[in-house]
Amino acid sequence: MIASTAQRAPGRLALAAVCLGFLMITLDATIVNLALPAIGAELGEASTAALQWVVDSYTVALAAFLLTWGAAGDRWGARRVFEAGTAVFVLASLACATAGSLPWLVAARAVQGVGAAALLPSSLALIVHQFPAAGARARALGVWGGMSGAGLAAGPVLGGLAVGLADWRLVFAVNVPVGLVTLVLTRRCVAETTPRERTRLDLAGQVLGTAALACVVAGLIEAGHAGWRDATALGLLGTGAAAGLGFAAAERKVPAPVLPPGVLKVRGFAVATLIGGLFNFCLYGTLFCLALFLQRVWRLDALAAGLLLVPLTLVVGVNAFFSGRLTHRFGARGPIVAGGLLALAGSAGLALLPPDRAPVLLIACSVVFGCCSLAMPAMTSVAMTALPGQAGLAAGVLNAVRQTGGAVGVALVGGLPPGTAMVVVAGGCAGMVLLTGALGRAR
Repeated sequence: MIASTAQRAPGRLALAAVCLGFLMITLDATIVNLALPAIGAELGEASTAALQWVVDSYTVALAAFLLTWGAAGDRWGARRVFEAGTAVFVLASLACATAGSLPWLVAARAVQGVGAAALLPSSLALIVHQFPAAGARARALGVWGGMSGAGLAAGPVLGGLAVGLADWRLVFAVNVPVGLVTLVLTRRCVAETTPRERTRLDLAGQVLGTAALACVVAGLIEAGHAGWRDATALGLLGTGAAAGLGFAAAERKVPAPVLPPGVLKVRGFAVATLIGGLFNFCLYGTLFCLALFLQRVWRLDALAAGLLLVPLTLVVGVNAFFSGRLTHRFGARGPIVAGGLLALAGSAGLALLPPDRAPVLLIACSVVFGCCSLAMPAMTSVAMTALPGQAGLAAGVLNAVRQTGGAVGVALVGGLPPGTAMVVVAGGCAGMVLLTGALGRAR
């Protein structure tokens, strides 16, 4: 019994290290939302478009570099990339916490995103390597998904507490001790994956993919601010589309594409990644919209707004944690359908929120919407098992699509009136459910 416990301890510590790193980056995707008005007030820029970039500079960089870092993990070892990403993330967090202007903060957030892009796919690859048995892997992915849910759940609350009780800079400074603990545990307890030296990096794909995503997100933000006929918005969207076409063409010619065209021909993987993109579109867009709505329309302070979001974020965290076990026992389709349908009902209710305070309606609808997280470990499990032997690539593509969905969600939903924004979110939830039909036929 003592020996068995000793054997399990390193595995638990390894899982703790990987999940701590993942918790840190998911927490940072949402913790800033309720701090946005305070950031704008102190740094002298309170427009919605400017504040959208505080969120999306992080998410765009995260999405854009995920594929490259996924391939780098396969080439040089997932643990090495995980450690490098943690170090970059910690240093960038310090830069965010000391920012004296909005451009400096946006730039530091982008560097945070680059570090997070190294952490995310390598964390999944390390779990797959550390837990080779199917049952243990499913449980570990459930814990990993629970950490993601916990990060998304705790973010708005901790952001509100930081602003209400201390200062917005605390939302970034907290990453430093967490990151240092992650580095120590990773070095001592996590086994390195086997490097594949023949894996090449696709610089052309990286540049074109980053340009496409950044221009599209910038165009959506500008369109929400200046209108859909604005020349700058149309120019950015057109440039993004051209870069996207160039990316697709380049991927067919380079010897080691960052996004191999054949990957998206695996139906189960393609459908799971699309569901992941819609999931983040809906969740990130809703959290951004509600954070501003509660403070600007209902005139709540950051702490009160954060507390009102506790039921939503708590449900997100709890359901994400238990969905891994449901997926292992009953399969992926049920949790995804249930999560999509409940999110659809919740977002429809949130679209009806009145300009006068109605906390009971908000809590009821947001709790139902928070059940969307039932879908998260399920779609992750499908994607990670659909490409055997390519864990880094699978994790990179899945999470690149997810973070792209989140960036587009903040850019598009953030520029719409609250009621209209939630109608758009409801459409995304319906898309998740419809795609599950194709997932059911995938093999």
